[in-house]
Amino acid sequence: MLQNWLKPLPAAFLKTGESLPDSSFGKNVLPFGGELPDLKKVRVALIGVGEKGPNAVREHLYRMIFPFPKGAVADLGNLRKTEASFLIPVVYELLTGRILPVIIAENDDMARAQFLAYQDAKALVNMAVIDERFRFGGPKDAYTPLLKPVHALLFNFGLIGFQTHQTAPDATQFLSKNNFDLVRLGKSRAAIEETEPVLRDADLLAFHLAALKQSEAPGVDAASPSGYFTEEACQLCRYAGMSDKLTSFGIYGYRPALDRDGQSAQVVAQMIWYFTEGFFNRKNDYPVSKAGLTEYIIEYRRLNYQLTFWKSAKSGRWWMQVPVATRKKLERHRLVPCSYQDYQLACREELPERLMQALQRFG
Repeated sequence: MLQNWLKPLPAAFLKTGESLPDSSFGKNVLPFGGELPDLKKVRVALIGVGEKGPNAVREHLYRMIFPFPKGAVADLGNLRKTEASFLIPVVYELLTGRILPVIIAENDDMARAQFLAYQDAKALVNMAVIDERFRFGGPKDAYTPLLKPVHALLFNFGLIGFQTHQTAPDATQFLSKNNFDLVRLGKSRAAIEETEPVLRDADLLAFHLAALKQSEAPGVDAASPSGYFTEEACQLCRYAGMSDKLTSFGIYGYRPALDRDGQSAQVVAQMIWYFTEGFFNRKNDYPVSKAGLTEYIIEYRRLNYQLTFWKSAKSGRWWMQVPVATRKKLERHRLVPCSYQDYQLACREELPERLMQALQRFG
């Protein structure tokens, strides 16, 4: 059924892949050429929305090294039309087949379609967004239809990298009022590891390229002089890739007509590479059970209260357990990803902000 919404890669890309070194990405990716490749062993699939932008990214990605399992990554070409009605069924079908879609789209609004592909999910989902501002409020903003009112499918929403001079106060107040995660650009750059729990808790990530500095990624509308460096963007992508919970990833807003010397295309290619590297280094320690986790119980003597933390022996990552009874459909969210800093706060009998937000969401 995927052929109904996708069109094959141009013949030039297929020839390029054949001429590249054996260790290259383009030589090892399974391309959608004359017919759809066998997807039985595929775990990650690239999808382009539009042609010029995604194809420019492919030119750089294909020349990178491919240290991943053979036959595990496919390039399914581009959508036949740059419309949400074409992206939603593609993402849904890949999710159903347990294949993680990596989406490259020029239009920032396509992030909403990525979320809507989860509409038939049996469980509530968490969405993370990396952007310089909160695209909310106006009727044409990407996240207004999902949050005003809050979509019935959405359990938690995380915004990483936003800049206060780009974001209206009422927008951030809305996020705070709904106990959603907010990580400002300055805080995330000072301690980028504090973004990892938000990304680890997400089912899907939308990364808007505008979150990067203009000097790093000029190929976006109204590029800003402030934002992330490429190395930081790649670290965020690697954190997301390593999340056992995350099942789709989109990079939005790349405008090839504004891209000098193809620099932004190179950046997007690196972000995809590091996301994929994180994916194939997953530790499979998402706590569907307590096996492989060490329990730490913190006593709040003044409050006559206990808080339980869990640490993975595989990855060293931390979770805290929301100490309230939950409905069955919310049980998968009860163990909240956190950082070692949150555990240290608890040891000083201080309540971590993540815990307070989680308690409000379960309330």
